[in-house]
Amino acid sequence: MSSQQAVVEPATAGDVDRLVDLMEGYCAFYRFPSPGTEALKMMALTEIAADDNDGMMIVARVPDAPGGVAGFVHVTWKMALLQANRIAIMEDLFVDPDFRGRGCGRLLVDAAIDRARELGSPVLQWVTQTTNVTAQSLYDRTGAYSEAWLEYELEL
Repeated sequence: MSSQQAVVEPATAGDVDRLVDLMEGYCAFYRFPSPGTEALKMMALTEIAADDNDGMMIVARVPDAPGGVAGFVHVTWKMALLQANRIAIMEDLFVDPDFRGRGCGRLLVDAAIDRARELGSPVLQWVTQTTNVTAQSLYDRTGAYSEAWLEYELEL
């Protein structure tokens, strides 16, 4: 493992090919069929071009990672009645397995927290699978807490 420290910053159009690879890895991790390279590329480009008030794609840069990018966090927004405010949703967080253990995940979570706070969100929310204990360990160290809510999804 290299001792090179990761830095986080907004993703750029030059990161798209690497982001697509990481998004494919995210889908595989969750055993979910990929929406396809072109759909993922379009999503990444849309988020990169968006104002942070509409959505954010932040990357962890590590010089020895493919394309210089070891991971990403994707944040969106929604109106939430319980907070009577617009809140940030950390939709996706993924770090290349070869670069885990370097602090990239924590840096990405902290970047999402900081940017959401700067943009006025009273909370940052996210979900993870009940079996993803590695992610839960990271999330527990942030001071976040989990609630006993069931998440439903209906394919349309």
